[in-house]
Amino acid sequence: MAELADSVELAVSELVANVVRHVPDRRCALLVLRQTAGVRVEVADGSPQPPRVPTELSPEAEGGRGLVLLDAVVDKWGVGPGPGGGKTVWFECRPARPPGQTRGAGNHSW
Repeated sequence: MAELADSVELAVSELVANVVRHVPDRRCALLVLRQTAGVRVEVADGSPQPPRVPTELSPEAEGGRGLVLLDAVVDKWGVGPGPGGGKTVWFECRPARPPGQTRGAGNHSW
C-alpha cells in the first residue's frame, strides 16, 4: 500500500482544502479504509452544496483545479449524501495497473 501514499495524501489534501475554503464552519470528518484492493477515503461535511467540476478553466485562474487534480490521481471518486444533510466526497485508490491504463478520466459518479 506504500505505493498509494502519494496519491492518497494529495487527494486528502485537496478535499480537506475544499472544506476549509467552501464550508462555512470548516468542519469535516475523515474516514480512511484499507481495502483488499486498495484504499477508500471519505470526507464528510455539513454543507449540502455539491462540489463543482469546472467545464472551462482559465490558465490565470487561482483556484478550481482541485477536483480535476483529484480525478487525475485516484481511480474512482464520487459524492453522496452525508450525515445531517451534508455530503460525503469519497475516492478510491488501487495499486498500479498494467502500462497504458490511466487513473481518473471519467470515473467519478454523482
